[in-house]
Amino acid sequence: MGSLKYDNTVDAILIEDEMLAHLKVIVATKLRRQESFMMTWIPVGVGASGRMTAWIHPALPLLFTFDDAELPPIDPQRLEDIMHATNATGELVLDHLLPAAK
Repeated sequence: MGSLKYDNTVDAILIEDEMLAHLKVIVATKLRRQESFMMTWIPVGVGASGRMTAWIHPALPLLFTFDDAELPPIDPQRLEDIMHATNATGELVLDHLLPAAK
């Protein structure tokens, strides 16, 4: 289980390494193009509740942490599907990409 840490202000978002590798490509592509966007998720863990949304901007730090030293393979169709959904709404919604809340 990898994690995505954004701006050092909230707990890291826990994401399976395979999905995290895809998100890394999506986020890097959008930020390289200077395209800021919203990212929304339901936090998982102790004291987690509600929904969180962050404004993803090139000036704010991101840290992708993978459990495995070798990155999983990237599925081009999966990338295209995620990018299309993100571009259609201007928001990357992680709800279905994360482990279920406990």
